[in-house]
This record gives sequence, structure tokens and C-alpha cells, in this order.
Amino acid sequence: VSENSPTARGYGRLSYEVGAEDGIGKIGAAWSAEDRTATFEYADYMKDYNLQNLRLVECELLDPVQCTTICEGVDSVIWCATDFNGNQPRAISGLNVAFLFRAIAAPTKGRVEIEGLRNLLGGLKLQQQDSKYRQQKQLQQGTSTQIDVPQPLNVVLVSTSPDALDDFETPFGTFHGLKREGEDILRNEFPSLSYTILQMGRYDDNFVPENLDIVLEDQAPTLEDDTGKRGYRRINRRDAARAAVEALTNDSLRGKAVRVWTQKKG
Repeated sequence: VSENSPTARGYGRLSYEVGAEDGIGKIGAAWSAEDRTATFEYADYMKDYNLQNLRLVECELLDPVQCTTICEGVDSVIWCATDFNGNQPRAISGLNVAFLFRAIAAPTKGRVEIEGLRNLLGGLKLQQQDSKYRQQKQLQQGTSTQIDVPQPLNVVLVSTSPDALDDFETPFGTFHGLKREGEDILRNEFPSLSYTILQMGRYDDNFVPENLDIVLEDQAPTLEDDTGKRGYRRINRRDAARAAVEALTNDSLRGKAVRVWTQKKG
């Protein structure tokens, strides 16, 4: 990624892809083979975004080797990957040919929520072990000194609140069952990784504004404030992203699963 990228994916485009949508851009008519490609330009006010420190890497999460490779030098992971669009598999909800082909050609390849998560956590665990070994070796050789500084959580798992969406049956498990199984994998199979689990309310970018106060709820809703409706607690995706980033350095969330929302919609 650079300003002179032949694919027009410079810093302006990168800014757009990570949510800083105030870049300068243009797009031509859809029927024009030459002008229909969207381009985005860098503007001076982007200098504080630190885009030079950001890298986009494509990875097959169901390949443990690739997951281990992209975890090299990584201290923390915010896991947002999913096989679902809402509560339905992407292959069904979007009629995605690639997902349908994968499901038919390799039905046992795995699920992002389970095998994909386990692959990435395994890669992160190996990275953490390697980092500790190198630190200990440097201390023994006297080439570094021990400095105690607060460390971010290793994993922020973005999941779904049990009351956000209806359940959906798939050949490989139910929507809610897969979400809870992924949470249990993080809790029980990787005790060396510090973590928090954010069970998001229903995403709503149309009727729930952004920049609202984020509510972190430790326990299930009480009968007094729960209508029993699915999707009652909602959150704008931008606030969900903010909650995930802030959770990295919120030590009070360590080892916890909390429900996250900003607004109640009846």
C-alpha cells in the first residue's frame, strides 16, 4: 500500500477501508471501463491517523500455517471474523458463489467461528511463547532490562449477545451454539492468553446514532428492564469498533464476557 500503488489503493483508500471516511475520492460511471474504478487521495488532515503503521493482509483463517505466519510480531488480536451475515451463513444470505463452492467442494474444511478461531489463537499462543523466550534470553545475556509496563489484552473476541438475533440451524451447528462454542474455546483451550469477550447487541447503523455512551453489562438483563424481544439492545457498528479497541487496555474486562450496547429499541 502506497501513494503510487498501481491499484490506486493508496493511503486515501486505506483510510476509507478502516473507517476514516473523510478522504477525498471520486468514482466514475459504472458503464465506463476506464472511470468506474474508485480512487481515494491522501489529505493532510490524515497525518494523525498513523496509516503508515497499518498493514492489510489477506489470510485464509482455516489454514493454520497462514494463521501462524500473520501472528508473527503480534501482541494482540481483535477477532471479528465470522461465517455469518447476521444469523445466516454468508453462502445463503448473499448467494455467494465462492462460499457455496467451498461448502460443496470441501464440506469438512472447517468453520471460521471454530476451526478458524482455534487456528489464529494457536498462532498467537506460539508468538507469545516465542516472545517470552527471546525476552528471557536477552535478560540472561544482559542485552535488555526488565521493565514492567501495562500490557494490552491478548484477545478481544467480538461475539454476539444471546438476545441479539434469532437462532439459525446449519449442517455444522446452530448460530448461537457456534458463537458459544467459540467463546468456550478461548476460555478453556488457551489459558495463557489474556482475553475479554464482547457479546454485541444487534448492529443498527440506520436508526442508532454513533458516538453514544457504551454500556458494558456483566450479567443477563433483569426482568425489569428486559422486554423479551430479540434485538432490543442495539449498537452502531462504529461504536462497536470503538468498544473493541478500548477493551484492549481495559483491565477490568480481563477474563470476562460482557454484553455491549448503546441504545434500546422497542
